[in-house]
Amino acid sequence: MHRIIVVVIVSVLCGAALARDDNASADPRVDYARAEQTAFGVAADAKKAKRTVRIEMSDRLRFHPATVTVKQGETVRFVPVNKGKVMHEMVLGKLADLKAHAELMRKHPGMEHDEPHMTHVAPGRRGEIGWRFNRAGTFYFACLLPGHFEAGMIGKVEVIE
Repeated sequence: MHRIIVVVIVSVLCGAALARDDNASADPRVDYARAEQTAFGVAADAKKAKRTVRIEMSDRLRFHPATVTVKQGETVRFVPVNKGKVMHEMVLGKLADLKAHAELMRKHPGMEHDEPHMTHVAPGRRGEIGWRFNRAGTFYFACLLPGHFEAGMIGKVEVIE
């Protein structure tokens, strides 16, 4: 009887291991093969990016650099680094969407959200976002914590063809 139970357990575990996707994401939240297309691109595995862009965030409520230029189709690994003493975040998007999200954050400051196009970064820590910009245009990144966006904590991504 014990042997049967062991065989069943081993079969289940081996089946799960064999079913594992070889393109499994580094971020367990995201199935990159089925990542949702947005107006500003699509989530991508940061480990497969050919380019890393470090973005510093400070308590002066600014990003440095404040402008990033990428080529259409390029996958970028953003590494936002919080150099301040308070929580900051980096959220990618279209300006209208970021404004609407900032308004929601003012109304619901404790609102939790965790999407592939955003990362929350504690003081002295860093985050990571992998993103493929497959649409040309001007997009933005911002800290949407209450008061930060309104104080000018916003940056720009220029996607060129």
